[in-house]
Amino acid sequence: MRKLLPLTAIGLALAAPVQAADWDYKDIADALHSVMEADRTVYTKLIINRLQNQEKVIKASEHWKDEKALVLPAQMFRYGSEAVAEKGAKFSYSLLSLWPVNKQNNAKTAVEKEGLQAVLKGDPYYKTEVLGGKKYFTAVYPDKAVAKACISCHNDHKDSPRNDFKMGDVMGGVVLRLPMN
Repeated sequence: MRKLLPLTAIGLALAAPVQAADWDYKDIADALHSVMEADRTVYTKLIINRLQNQEKVIKASEHWKDEKALVLPAQMFRYGSEAVAEKGAKFSYSLLSLWPVNKQNNAKTAVEKEGLQAVLKGDPYYKTEVLGGKKYFTAVYPDKAVAKACISCHNDHKDSPRNDFKMGDVMGGVVLRLPMN
């Protein structure tokens, strides 16, 4: 595998485009995930954690429309994924867990199940898989509890199959798929 380009190189691509040959599937998946992880962490720490736990200005809820609340971080992530798909992106991503609060976030494929088990150690998992006759590079990244809001939401939710999460625990995984050819 090639070494991942620094994020500054990605930003400089506007001035001096990076050649496709400089990137492999792992590089692309890692770069996409770094943006997703940063956005989700910032939203969770600076918005949800601050407003819900520290200042109690407004709450976040899975029923955000009815309760006039903030969208939960997992919901924001899913809505982002759906918006990317609507734009016709050539990749997909989702947030899955071995202990999903929402059953639609359960692993479905063998690679998703293997990946979620593997990321419990804290490292990403990479594998190719064939779905619907098409080959994909699939990357699974650990999704860790980064704020008190993550822990309290999952530990206190009535539908949560697990209620003993602590800061830094892997709560699930980000599954990112890139089509190969």
